[in-house]
Amino acid sequence: MKHLFVIICLFTLSSNMAQTSFFDPADSLNKKRLVYTSSVIAAGWASSNLLLAKIWYSEFNRTKWHTFDDSKNWMQVDKVGHAYSAYQFSALSAKSFRWSGLNRKTSAFIGSGIAWAYQFGVEMLDGGNSAWGFSWSDIRANTLGTGLFLIQELTLKDQWIKFKFSYNESGLAKYRPAYLGENFGEKLLKDYNAQTYWLTFSPFYFAKNPNLPKWFAIAIGYGATQKMVGDLDVYTTPDGLNTFHAKREFILSFDIDVKQLPIKNRWLKMALSPFNTIKFPFPALVWQGNTLYAKRSY
Repeated sequence: MKHLFVIICLFTLSSNMAQTSFFDPADSLNKKRLVYTSSVIAAGWASSNLLLAKIWYSEFNRTKWHTFDDSKNWMQVDKVGHAYSAYQFSALSAKSFRWSGLNRKTSAFIGSGIAWAYQFGVEMLDGGNSAWGFSWSDIRANTLGTGLFLIQELTLKDQWIKFKFSYNESGLAKYRPAYLGENFGEKLLKDYNAQTYWLTFSPFYFAKNPNLPKWFAIAIGYGATQKMVGDLDVYTTPDGLNTFHAKREFILSFDIDVKQLPIKNRWLKMALSPFNTIKFPFPALVWQGNTLYAKRSY
């Protein structure tokens, strides 16, 4: 759950940086922009760590630094979330340094390095927490997310495959509100049944025909349902009235690559920018366990 909290904090605390990054990058190194970008990232780093300490870590005792294996928990939805956070933080940081006048390659390496180092620091904090521990599977997921951004940036100088997120109310949090959330904000962070992570890409991205809609994208999503306990696939409520059987979900849908839309208005682009990280709702085919069904919007 911390990975989503982290990325929300970073986007919120770095909102000024995100807005300025919509303007054209400097032709050469602009020291004022570089200082501004570095300061905002440093402030976001420090502030989000303080919020983590207050919201997450304050409820648990500190203990001797240790590792633990949570690679099989939550049907790995949380690990995909870690990769998503690493990807988005890498993209945000690199974009900001690019705006400062650094070249694309340098910005990509610095942005990815900052993203990976930040999440490594969070894992180090986990290592001294009685409720968690340092997780090597989290580190692997973080590395995959950062790598997805960095490899595309270095080879394509663009992001053909985009990592996105969507939330759909599951209705399951009421059965375990202390663990899955009591209100919308908590559910957004804690209810893995409501979270879906997507890889979206345009099948026409490499096409030379200008009439093909490069903004049209295919979306492949992953999530879980009826996952009430991290390391258990079957859960019965204390009153014995409800039993839940956890299932993985693989989803096929559509999306829109807003960067490829023929929009020249800068402010309209800014208004649509959240959809670089959040999937557009479209009809979908859902493979849940051994069942295939259609859903009107996902």
